[in-house]
Amino acid sequence: MGFMKEFKDFAMRGNVMDMAVGIVIGGAFGKIVSSFVADVIMPPLGLLLGKVNFTDLVLTLKEAVPAVVENGQELEPAVAAVTLNYGQFVQTAVDFIIIAFAIFLVVKAMNALKRKEEAAPPPPPPAPPEASKEELLLTEIRDLLKK
Repeated sequence: MGFMKEFKDFAMRGNVMDMAVGIVIGGAFGKIVSSFVADVIMPPLGLLLGKVNFTDLVLTLKEAVPAVVENGQELEPAVAAVTLNYGQFVQTAVDFIIIAFAIFLVVKAMNALKRKEEAAPPPPPPAPPEASKEELLLTEIRDLLKK
């Protein structure tokens, strides 16, 4: 039972929960950026480069072999082509660069806000409240008694 309590304490610490929230939001952010890259940035870029769809760029290492069929029986099964899908890699690399740049901008903005907070002088301590008439009178009496 000690193991479960220890695990619960670990999982419920603030840092772990913050990290979990960050991972979930990061996953959603990654999907948004991937869609932005694939659906908004890459089509015009492909058009500029001659109507190229990057995900279709492949280098065929070995051609596909069709199945050998004789008298309705398959003698040799079909063999799929062996391809190097470098277009998908280009797409993923562009995704990464844009995600990294977006995170850089967010971190830069947070650091700027943090520097502003650190640079701002702390507010002056509040002035002590003025003494009431009774306090002033009691202070005078105390001072007279000391004499």
